[in-house]
Amino acid sequence: MPRFPAGFELAEALAVAAQQLHETLTPDSTLDSTLDTAVRLAVRLLPGAEYAAICVVERDGQRRTVAVSDELVRSAEGPRDERARPPYWTRLWDAPVVRLADSETEEGGDGPAGLGLRSALALRLRADRRTLTVLTAYARKPHVFDDVATRIGRLFTAHVSIALDSATVREQLTEAMRTRDLIGQATGILMERMNMDAGEAFESLVRASQRENVKLRDLARRLVDAQPPA
Repeated sequence: MPRFPAGFELAEALAVAAQQLHETLTPDSTLDSTLDTAVRLAVRLLPGAEYAAICVVERDGQRRTVAVSDELVRSAEGPRDERARPPYWTRLWDAPVVRLADSETEEGGDGPAGLGLRSALALRLRADRRTLTVLTAYARKPHVFDDVATRIGRLFTAHVSIALDSATVREQLTEAMRTRDLIGQATGILMERMNMDAGEAFESLVRASQRENVKLRDLARRLVDAQPPA
């Protein structure tokens, strides 16, 4: 995907990015499609960016990469020696943005430097007590991301955060509808097999779920999957 053309007004560029993020919020889309679009747009929009990734960081330092513009950056913040200094993205618990001017000097050669990535701009997308969602742009040269890139990055991540929230809600609603339909099918099977009414069949499912320590939807799926074809 080409970058936005030189001289393209920032407001227009952000509007285009917001529109492309919005286009991922369709009934058939998933959260993954929004994440993938966000990293591609980050490379196009942020001055100096060559690669981008989105990861989820746990309080204990565990990190899970959920979207990448290129496979090169998937392990940019991989496991490191426990004696090494804390990685730069841990500062995002207390600040919305962290810039890494030169990974070779600031990270001691660990992390991005080992992959030839000298500059990083890490931007917090979402945070709660236990997890951070982080968008990071990378470049192979040091001292790439300046104040302008940071300002653009923060404006862009505001749009990404809204899109991710919308995609998450949509995914949760979709899953809730699927679960409701699945439980409805399982209830119907019990009504037919056990000569129960709807209330009795549902209560039977709930009791079995509690007895077997299995989620209600998983128990319902097991019952539906075991039903012979008509």
